[in-house]
Amino acid sequence: MAKPMEQYKWHELNVGCVIEEVGNASEYKTGDWRSQKPVVNQDKCIKCGLCWLFCPDAAIEQTEDGRYRWNLDYCKGCGICATECKPGAIKMVEEER
Repeated sequence: MAKPMEQYKWHELNVGCVIEEVGNASEYKTGDWRSQKPVVNQDKCIKCGLCWLFCPDAAIEQTEDGRYRWNLDYCKGCGICATECKPGAIKMVEEER
């Protein structure tokens, strides 16, 4: 049985997790706010994970082959992933609506 949320210490929480007990954040698809989206050049990607680490929305998931993909339902297009990508594999492009 899980502890009540107020009993967790900060270091016991999973990185980038959505805790269903507390609220309903997973129900709100905030990606509609985006005006730009990330596009990845897989030939340049070295699978370092810096994009995942710095994503403030936990919108990046690692695939079985070690690559990363964006859940555009939650990506707000902030561009932090592109800024932190040292090989320059991520570019922000205007969203087409």
